[in-house]
Amino acid sequence: MGIVNVTPDSFSDGGRHAAVDAAVAHGLRLVAEGADLLDVGGESTRPFSTPVEADEEIRRTAEVVRRLVRESGVPVSIDTSKAAVAEHALECGAEIINDVTGLEGDPAMLALAVASRAGICAMHMQGTPATMQIDPRYGDVVSEIFQWLAARRDTLLAAGIDQARICLDPGIGFGKTHAHNLALVSHAGRFLDLGCPILVGHSRKGFIGKALEQALGRPATESDRDAGTAGIACRLAAAGIQIVRVHAVGLVRSALEGFSAGA
Repeated sequence: MGIVNVTPDSFSDGGRHAAVDAAVAHGLRLVAEGADLLDVGGESTRPFSTPVEADEEIRRTAEVVRRLVRESGVPVSIDTSKAAVAEHALECGAEIINDVTGLEGDPAMLALAVASRAGICAMHMQGTPATMQIDPRYGDVVSEIFQWLAARRDTLLAAGIDQARICLDPGIGFGKTHAHNLALVSHAGRFLDLGCPILVGHSRKGFIGKALEQALGRPATESDRDAGTAGIACRLAAAGIQIVRVHAVGLVRSALEGFSAGA
């Protein structure tokens, strides 16, 4: 899954693709590099970020989604926790709702998901983007997130969403410490027992930078973080994870192809 951030303030690439033409060109470039899906987002969910109004989020994403649906040839996802934004994106041709609140942030989102028959990705997050990195705590991070995702899956099923339409995401970096993130990577295969495809969005995140800084003895560059992202993507692939959400699609795709060669 290639990331198309149409925001001025995302943690890694905020502002680079804020204009419609730049965002569309970026999405098409990601497809050329090997993206199977594109995820378009108009609101940063970086730590300590604040929400934007739905109208602004729609203004940022609508035309980008419309054009990528028409021009890219791959399914397009809308990365939002607001039902109004998701509904507008679906009207523009998006096929997937990727919600970092697990469809809990907006009371109208679950009904939209049921009615639209879109694909759904429900992610775990402790707290909100504004609060999630203020002392996140778990007794057993893997077990607790597994149980939470199982409960969300069951809620979606009970609401009438087919299991084939559900994807689950343990939410690396969303209300987790460095140690929590490493534990989730190490035990990612456990989440396959949930019976749904698993998406992991680890790309360029702080825990990769910290691990690389410890290993390299210097601050990690964006290029370092992309290489680290590719390495973890291979580890996730070995565990059976089906979807990785990344910035540097070409690098990660090449790493995965090399990792699987001869398998």
